[in-house]
Amino acid sequence: MSEQHITRLHINDKEYILVGTAHVSKHSADEVKEIIEKERPDTICVELDDQRYQSIREGNRWKDTDIFQIIKDKKATLLLMNLAISSFQRRMAKQFGISPGQEMIQGIDSAEQIGADLVLADRNIQITFSRIWGNLGWKGKAMLLTQVVAGIFSRETISEEELEKMKSQDMIDSMLQEFTTHFPRLKTPLIDERDQYLAQKIKEAPGNKVVAVLGAAHVPGITKQIHHSHDLERLSELPPKSKLPKIIGWSIPIFILAIIAYTFFANPTAGLQQTISWILWNGSFSAIGTALAFGHPLAVLTAFLAAPLTSLNPLLAAGWFAGFVQAYMRRPSVKDFDTLSEDVFSLKGFWNNKVTRVLLVVVLANVGSSIGTFIGGADVIRLFIQNL
Repeated sequence: MSEQHITRLHINDKEYILVGTAHVSKHSADEVKEIIEKERPDTICVELDDQRYQSIREGNRWKDTDIFQIIKDKKATLLLMNLAISSFQRRMAKQFGISPGQEMIQGIDSAEQIGADLVLADRNIQITFSRIWGNLGWKGKAMLLTQVVAGIFSRETISEEELEKMKSQDMIDSMLQEFTTHFPRLKTPLIDERDQYLAQKIKEAPGNKVVAVLGAAHVPGITKQIHHSHDLERLSELPPKSKLPKIIGWSIPIFILAIIAYTFFANPTAGLQQTISWILWNGSFSAIGTALAFGHPLAVLTAFLAAPLTSLNPLLAAGWFAGFVQAYMRRPSVKDFDTLSEDVFSLKGFWNNKVTRVLLVVVLANVGSSIGTFIGGADVIRLFIQNL
């Protein structure tokens, strides 16, 4: 096999063989099988965490998902992003007739076949997502969500030759440069920190010869980081929550309530106008968001009634209430979870599946409520100034 995608390192009498792969490629899986059979390593490291490993081993477990728990745990947006990313990867895989992550599956199978130790070398995916999300401001989060969700419906195809070119370090570097131009803060948790984590796990792997199956983008970084020591506990910490959003979250409703209360005291008629304006702007936009998600009429009504109240309490969100009602009135069936991975391929399937419908209701109701809060708050201030 070609040594083009293989990096060999010798550190402290141990040999490390890094195999750079494209995550959706027929050739990558074949190369992994060939290099492992040739080298017969003591340990095989794969770029997976326990969660993704269990997913590969146990197959589709969507049917076990509790949609009410997802809403309660505030993970609707995260699940929506996961589905979007999965949809893009599966579409690429479908184009080339290979399962996503087939090279990782091959690494697992080869470890069993030759009796080598298996090390799951990647950081927990939820921690990575949390650290990515924590590195983005509101604008960045909106841009990322828009770009990821838009990717669901893209029908762009690439040749396998172009896909194979992604393995070259120059191509990877240029890709990362373009990616981090739009989201510069993402490179640290998505690439740099995982390079450090992967490098440490590979370095600590037992045996004198270690083969590591990795996405090609990580090979240059790991090649550098493996010569240093890294604190895995520090890299696994959830990002500390900034106090600023909480301060802003409580300051706005207190400010709005104070203005309305003062206006009621000075001019009850104007105070009533402010209250009506707040209710209509908040409720209407949240209801519109729910309607855009084709939510159940009761979910639309719930969003309208909940938004004016939840906007005054940062611990609550209109989308949660609308989502609960949507899930109750149009409860997803086992079939909806079974067909979830296929339905997200199309706009029609995405909107028709009852699982994604609930997620969309939660997200769009919250987005509408946020818009209504800014417009309603501005109108409350306008009425306050008029009646000074």
